[in-house]
Amino acid sequence: MMRSAMAMAMALPLALSATRGFAQSSSARLARVVVPLPPGSGNDFVARTIMPTAGKLLGQNFVVDNKPGASGVIGTMEVIRSAPDGFTLLCATNSHLATNMFFVKNLPYDPRKDVTPLAGATVANQVLVVKGSSPIRTMAEFIAYAKQRPGKVTVGYATSIVQLQFATLAKMAGVEFLMVPYKGATQAAIDVMGGVIDATLDGTLTAIPQVKSGGLRALGSTVLKRNAMMPDTPAIAETVPGFDFPLWNAFVGPAGMPRELVNRLGAAISEAQRQPEVAQQLANAGSPAFIIEPDMLKAFIEAEVAKYARLSKDAGIQPE
Repeated sequence: MMRSAMAMAMALPLALSATRGFAQSSSARLARVVVPLPPGSGNDFVARTIMPTAGKLLGQNFVVDNKPGASGVIGTMEVIRSAPDGFTLLCATNSHLATNMFFVKNLPYDPRKDVTPLAGATVANQVLVVKGSSPIRTMAEFIAYAKQRPGKVTVGYATSIVQLQFATLAKMAGVEFLMVPYKGATQAAIDVMGGVIDATLDGTLTAIPQVKSGGLRALGSTVLKRNAMMPDTPAIAETVPGFDFPLWNAFVGPAGMPRELVNRLGAAISEAQRQPEVAQQLANAGSPAFIIEPDMLKAFIEAEVAKYARLSKDAGIQPE
């Protein structure tokens, strides 16, 4: 679905001008992009890379507002409860827009009907990392290590997608992990480097510097194709066939946004992604742009929810 949606993605005509922002009568008012993860996360980087350029196209200033906590529910609900006027948007991952439905008990929202899809952001992968000085050097060794210590190998997660990835990996590889929740992926990676936990899944943006410095060792990538930024890191699927978890994020707003506003915002974000300097920054972070128009993004989110419903059921996941 990811590949087909991206292949079909198209841009809307850019009906924008610097003098016709989405709120002509409130030109001095700042608009917010809520990131339901801490500063320094991959999602935070994406919002801060794309939105300044989108804001210039719209003639509107945007600020990034980090609202982490409760598996992203705090930040997501702040946007859902806001007015559908374009001044409060959400830059969310597939955790917040799909997998939370199956991991968070009594989730107070449904991403299929409580948000307005606007535009894609990026699609990327994560890497499974252990401490740089660990004797474990390959995915095969990591699996063998976990099999020898059932329920004792600690893995950190900050989002429901990472929790699902580890649960799926455990089932496919025939191992049992001890799951450790975190508020942000950065702290999980720090604790891996410090020997507090054994492993985590980290984005390429934050993993590459630590891998190069020797603080972390990357054992495998979460998608089938090796990432060009980390060509020496094999796919986890090379050891555990069939393991494939692309990581995507997207921009949405509260439900009920006017169609004209949706079109303007979606077109501006997509056009910003095409700008050479923005595209280069995203590519350098190993997170190429995911350009898709609003209606197709809505269909994509619905398909992803269905996919993760099946995967979470297969992994025996119960909402917590």
